[in-house]
Amino acid sequence: MQTTFRGKHFITLQEWTKEEIDTLLDVSFDLKRKFAMGMETNYLKNKTAFLMFFEQSTRTRNSMEAGIAQLGGHGNFLDTSTMQVSHGEVGKDTAVILSRFGHGIACRNCFWEIGNKYLREMAKWSTVPVMNLQCDLYHPMQGIADLMTIKEKVKDTNRLKVSIIWAYATSHKKPISVPVTQALLFPRYGMEVTLAYPEGYDLPDWVIKQAKENAEKHGGSFKITHNMEEAYKDAHVVIPKNWGSWVNNQDDAVIDDLLESYKDWKCTEKMMSLADKDVMYMHALPADRGNEVEDSVIDGPHSIIYDEAENRLHTAKAVMTLTMGGK
Repeated sequence: MQTTFRGKHFITLQEWTKEEIDTLLDVSFDLKRKFAMGMETNYLKNKTAFLMFFEQSTRTRNSMEAGIAQLGGHGNFLDTSTMQVSHGEVGKDTAVILSRFGHGIACRNCFWEIGNKYLREMAKWSTVPVMNLQCDLYHPMQGIADLMTIKEKVKDTNRLKVSIIWAYATSHKKPISVPVTQALLFPRYGMEVTLAYPEGYDLPDWVIKQAKENAEKHGGSFKITHNMEEAYKDAHVVIPKNWGSWVNNQDDAVIDDLLESYKDWKCTEKMMSLADKDVMYMHALPADRGNEVEDSVIDGPHSIIYDEAENRLHTAKAVMTLTMGGK
């Protein structure tokens, strides 16, 4: 078990070893048990985390705020539109000052080709851990919660058939960070991963290359299909979720001709019937109900979305406990 985490940045799980991720999961499960038993977990007593958000959040903000309170510390929510960032203050200056004020900086910045670079600029100058609450490329907080949820339901993830499937949605042009994180992480746990999307919604070439390398190294597999039915067939876990066409089209328009041509990419009872009889439906939320998925599926017996969402709390607490506390 890895035990040295203090000050370690949490920007992408790709930069954490499998042993470190295993420890993170172990701590997450321990914190979840203690939460269930009502045990105090004041591992970060009197410590402060600054939570910077460039955009809206429900699960991420509340899992971090509630999480650090349950760890005995305090989370400062920072709406960046009310910070000097909005007047042009650079990441370096923000990071240096906030890291002198407290013990951790967490940030959500999903602007395409800006978010990850901003986080890495902060990490370069911060003297405390910088935690990624979602950027344009990665969502490690969601990824580790998804992995925890799968491991709760299926003890052995080797040869587990998991399909990451693009789905039609009109709510906003969503980042690619969730499918990128899942595509890179799941093969490291021996899963047989299928990435399915209509042409035009590609993920970056380097993601595909790394996902295949991760699969080869850890006994998993990774393949791409543009056939939705193929992705559902015999799958043990399906994750139908929209993401934007950012790789091929940087326009931030939500609805365009490409999107409208794929309205049939929807998680329905018919699609679910192609999967394994015990298939599990997952979604990072919020789901675009009626577009991405039928209510009868997301509210049905195969859905584990609320367990998945709850685990955002326990994994966020584990990330903070390890990186802001410890040795």
